[in-house]
Amino acid sequence: MDYVSGLRCRECGTDFDQAPVHVCDECFGALEVQYDFERISQVLTRDLIESRPRNLWRYRELLPNGGEPQIGLYSGWTPLVRAERLAQHWGVDEVYLKDDSANHPSFSYKDRVVPVAIAKAVEFGMDTVACASTGNLANSVAAHAARAGLTCYIFIPEGLEQGKVIGSTIFAPNAVTVRGNYDAVDRLCSEIADRYPWAFVNINLRPYYIQGAKTFGYEIAEQLGWRFPDHVVVPTAGGTLLPTVARAFAELAQVGLVGGDLPRIHCAQAAGASPIIQALHSDADVIKPVKPDTIAKSIAIGDPGDGYDVLATLQASGGWGESATDVEIVNAIQLLARTEGIFTEPAGGATLAATGKLIDQGRIAPNESIVVSITGNGYKTVDAVAASLPGPHVIDANLADFNNLQQDLHSRQDR
Repeated sequence: MDYVSGLRCRECGTDFDQAPVHVCDECFGALEVQYDFERISQVLTRDLIESRPRNLWRYRELLPNGGEPQIGLYSGWTPLVRAERLAQHWGVDEVYLKDDSANHPSFSYKDRVVPVAIAKAVEFGMDTVACASTGNLANSVAAHAARAGLTCYIFIPEGLEQGKVIGSTIFAPNAVTVRGNYDAVDRLCSEIADRYPWAFVNINLRPYYIQGAKTFGYEIAEQLGWRFPDHVVVPTAGGTLLPTVARAFAELAQVGLVGGDLPRIHCAQAAGASPIIQALHSDADVIKPVKPDTIAKSIAIGDPGDGYDVLATLQASGGWGESATDVEIVNAIQLLARTEGIFTEPAGGATLAATGKLIDQGRIAPNESIVVSITGNGYKTVDAVAASLPGPHVIDANLADFNNLQQDLHSRQDR
């Protein structure tokens, strides 16, 4: 059953029927999905959720889709890893990693938002899906479109990591590289969306698309035993994920599934693409666009569309934000790998580095619980860390060579 009552403009409050539209024709504000939470609270229980398959649709009453889901049946329900060795490194008690690097089928949190958007496109009778992407979204749209049998177009900026290019083109979409950065891609796609009757998941279907990101927050609370953590640190590019995760926690409280204080939400950006952090730290009223220059290409957006929503969420939750240089990002990727055996892409490195800074600043106390958001897989972005890693030891195929190597390694450890 569909519990959506329609769309509403975030700025002026004008109501709209459900349709593939994303901006208000009165004031050009962003449109948001509206739910009948009173009805939802009467039917949705912990027992009902726990009885369902472990995928993102276990929270279907809180998502904008009607009918039985046909796509995304294996997406979501990613691990919440208790990171004890990382916690020890940071000198804190309780750290968890919400690890969407293991998400099906394209190994990023985009496998939450895309099934919701594509399912909505099918409801609207649309047969072509598309996106503007820095990589992970293109991977996910191409994969889910292939499974759904839909025509697919993906638009990506030049200079994208080869792993992410191949991770999209393997699914045989119509792939288009646009000269310029992501902001140029996004502008072009907005024009195309006005001209062609396609389902651009992060443009004309954006109000529905962002709803899938709520499942990231729902799962954190459920996997913690139906409780909220004290802190959640989220990487931020265009600004979709962070406010939506905060909204997920608020909705769980609103429908009576989780009690207690809501988490403080913190923002992480790469120093080379940090317009939100710059505005936050300078207490500015305006987010000034920047030209991205960072190895963290998945969050390299210089003009964040939902940047002001991010700032409002940080303020409302009592959170903060920090950025990380490329060197700090690489160091954090290696720290996570050697302490917890997880290989994150640079966005996760930025989030980890920012978390360490928040702890050092005392904004996160040692006895408070922390969830760090790992939103993408490092195997797509090996070039980001390749130059910083030593190569393997090379020996001949004889025991004497290995014994000599062992002695050398032990002597290095003893120094």
